[in-house]
Amino acid sequence: MKFIKQSLSIFLSGCLVLATAPAAFARVNQSVAQPPVQAAPQTPEQLQQLVAPIALYPDALVAQILAAATYPDQVVEADRWLQQHTDLKGEQLGKEVDQQVWDPSVKALVEFPSVLANMDKNLSWTSSLGDAYVNQQEDVMNAVQVMRDRAEKAGNLKSTSEEKVSKQGQSIVIEPADPEVVYVPEYDPWLVYGEPIGIWPGWYWYPGLFLDGPGMFFGLGFGIGFFGGFGWGWGRWGYDWHNHGIIFNHGAYVSHSRVFVNRNTFNRAGGFHGGDFSGARAFGGSQHEFGGTHSGAFSGFNHGGVARGFSSRGQSSFGGGFHGGGFGGGGSHGGGGRR
Repeated sequence: MKFIKQSLSIFLSGCLVLATAPAAFARVNQSVAQPPVQAAPQTPEQLQQLVAPIALYPDALVAQILAAATYPDQVVEADRWLQQHTDLKGEQLGKEVDQQVWDPSVKALVEFPSVLANMDKNLSWTSSLGDAYVNQQEDVMNAVQVMRDRAEKAGNLKSTSEEKVSKQGQSIVIEPADPEVVYVPEYDPWLVYGEPIGIWPGWYWYPGLFLDGPGMFFGLGFGIGFFGGFGWGWGRWGYDWHNHGIIFNHGAYVSHSRVFVNRNTFNRAGGFHGGDFSGARAFGGSQHEFGGTHSGAFSGFNHGGVARGFSSRGQSSFGGGFHGGGFGGGGSHGGGGRR
């Protein structure tokens, strides 16, 4: 009798497993097969709003910013590092930066501390810019050209003693008038293009880059002479408007950041694939400040929508101080004026 009861118990248990297994397997298969959350590409108008704060910068600086925006974690680290090493100048600063493990684009932006600081303080905007460049590179390029054309037609983009504006086919090119001194124009990105455009959500203006009015102004120039000998210096960067890409060291620049997902590559491969996700580091010291939400803030799946929630945290670090003026290659150069 005892044997019969044990056998019956085992039989009933087996029946229960067989009855529930299909549902369990179905749930597992459903979770495995469920595709990742996808974000719709940004519209031309959204991209134009996104690039408005930098579209009128010299080509090589735009290239550095777009490349560095794919590494928002390193942008934060570099800006905080720079705030802690204000005693370093010129060639000494270049040597110390050269020893860091940052991407060349992030190292290059140390030459322009106010630009780097602005990207740190507007971190949600920076992350959205990086995501857009990874996933809509040609569209971002087109947006820059559209905004330059609008500024030119509004009378706010033309050659001056600080910069040279020219045409390459249908593309508007902006270069320094003096190859040894780079001027970063100051302007209101929501007014300088003629008809006003909407302000990027949570965007914060930064001293030395913003002009309260419809025109443009050139203040201090950044001497770049001391940085020319480094592999990430100013002369290494450019923009290939014909092929819609960044030039670095006479070749096409490729970001190896793991912060953003290249959704085209992801979709084709059915998951993370190739060299697009190698070589990046986590937030390190900054991770705690952002609540350890590296993947949530910078996953790139919603074009910075989640990351915009971190913009106020980026601004809260503003007490670290402003980076004024230029350095290297003879120091700052006065110049320009409002036009």
